[in-house]
Amino acid sequence: MISFEDGFKQLPLIAILRGIRPDEVLASVGSLVDAGFRLIEIPLNSPDAFTSINLAADTFGDVAMIGAGTVLSAEDVQRTLDAKGQLIVAPNFDPAVGAAAVSSGAIWAPGVVTPTEAFSALAAGAHALKIFPAEMVLPAGIKAMRAVLPTSARVLPVGGITPESMQAYVEAGANGFGLGSALYRAGDSAEKTFENASAFAKVAKQLFD
Repeated sequence: MISFEDGFKQLPLIAILRGIRPDEVLASVGSLVDAGFRLIEIPLNSPDAFTSINLAADTFGDVAMIGAGTVLSAEDVQRTLDAKGQLIVAPNFDPAVGAAAVSSGAIWAPGVVTPTEAFSALAAGAHALKIFPAEMVLPAGIKAMRAVLPTSARVLPVGGITPESMQAYVEAGANGFGLGSALYRAGDSAEKTFENASAFAKVAKQLFD
C-alpha cells in the first residue's frame, strides 16, 4: 500500500470524485492513476460510496491511497476503514472524526478556514489542512495564514481550483490542492477525467518540481 507521504511527493493533488457510481469508479480511478494521481477521495454523499471505496481500494490500493470525503462522523470513519479506505477528508474540523481517524492510523485532512481552526486541527493530529472553501480564502489569505502556521503544516486549498488558479496559491504558500468539479463532475467519462487530470498534473509538476 502506498503511503500518504509517497503519494503526496509524487503528486500533491487529491482527486475528488463526487457523485461517482460503483459501476463507473474503476474506469475513473484508473484514468486518474494513469495521469499520475496517487491520492483519491470518494465523497460519502456519492451513490453507494462505501462500495466504490472498496472496489477502488481492492483494485488500486497498491499504487494509490483511496479514501472518503465529506466524512462527518466517527461512524463514517469506521465504515471507510471497513471498506479499506485510508484517507479521511472532511469539510469541517470535528475532533471526534479526527480522533477516530488518527487513532486508527488513517490520514486525516479536516476542512478549516481560520487560523484558530487550523491550529486546533493540527493539535488534534491533522496530517493536512483542507482550506475550504478556497473561494473564501484567496491567495492573500493563504499567505497570511502561512506566515504563522508551522512550516511542516500541509496547506491544501479546496474549492473552485483550476489549473490556471494554482500558481497564485502556490506562490502564497500552498503545498498542494484538492480538486473537485474542474477535475470530475458526476457522469464524466473516464476519458474526460483523464484529460482534466492530465492538465492538472502538468501544471502541478511545473509548480512543485
